[in-house]
Amino acid sequence: MPRDGSIVLHWRREDLGGAHTVGVISALVCALQCQPPRAAVATLDSALHRGVIGEDDLEEIFAEAPEKYCVLRPLVDGRAEAGSETLARLLLRGLGLTVEIQKVIEGVGRVDLVVDGWLVIECDSRAHHGGWIAQERDRQRDLALAERGYVCIRPTAQMIFTRPDQLLASVRGLLQGRRPR
Repeated sequence: MPRDGSIVLHWRREDLGGAHTVGVISALVCALQCQPPRAAVATLDSALHRGVIGEDDLEEIFAEAPEKYCVLRPLVDGRAEAGSETLARLLLRGLGLTVEIQKVIEGVGRVDLVVDGWLVIECDSRAHHGGWIAQERDRQRDLALAERGYVCIRPTAQMIFTRPDQLLASVRGLLQGRRPR
């Protein structure tokens, strides 16, 4: 086991019952309490999206967690396909913006986020957007979006995780640019 602090051991004897592992619900209740709020929502979004848990399980998780965490329940949305999408959505909602998740746009297909009805944010990862063929496809989609009056930006997942302020500054700049001068 690495000793660099990258792994945190959680030990609650009452959860273990003599075993060395816990169930998914217990693990997610613990994750909800141990992570910053946005990360906790991203964890639950991911578990829901991947089918690890269902909607009923979410209710159980929030019932088992201390009441103060219940404010996060309305933010959980299993349509988010990646943690970067969840984090971007929550950051943008924090600005008071309307954010649609996994919206289908005719002639383009499904996009990650649509902000205030005109700004598309695609949260790109190396796994799905690497290589020239994928980049050509992405640029074709961007042009199709522009034909329909959308502006598209493509922060990488790494940028969203490590430099969220840059995403916010970019969106603020675009919003400012749309206002009459």
